[in-house]
Amino acid sequence: MAEAEFDRAVARLKEHQVRLTPQRKTILNYLITHHTHPTVEMILADLQKHDDSISMATVYNTVKLLVNYHLVIELEIGDGSTHYDYFGHPHYHVICDNCGKITDVMDERFADIAKELARVTKDNTNYLVTRSDVDVHGICPECQVKLGLTNNRS
Repeated sequence: MAEAEFDRAVARLKEHQVRLTPQRKTILNYLITHHTHPTVEMILADLQKHDDSISMATVYNTVKLLVNYHLVIELEIGDGSTHYDYFGHPHYHVICDNCGKITDVMDERFADIAKELARVTKDNTNYLVTRSDVDVHGICPECQVKLGLTNNRS
């Protein structure tokens, strides 16, 4: 699946005559295969373990390029950092208000929900909606246990 996603993303970039350097391909593949919603610093640290020729500027410029072509989205979760997520399949996120963990929520209805949000927004504001990001906040299962919020009754 990741290989097909990679091929689809590369084809989209080639359609727009984007130069695909080995570093850009490496960063794209990393974002497709890692669902950790990394920051630029996290991407750099992971990639430099295998290739120390990749620089902070290369990672930053590449993720911005991928954002501009709507392959990657930026996530601001309130921790002062920008996180990135490959967005080959529309989905939304749930964010833990305690630890900051971000989890993808895949639901086939999301595309329809996003279209409806765009329609309602246009009807109410006359904005041309270019994208919509949906974030749901809560407490992850691990933090529920740590905070004693779980109901032990089955």
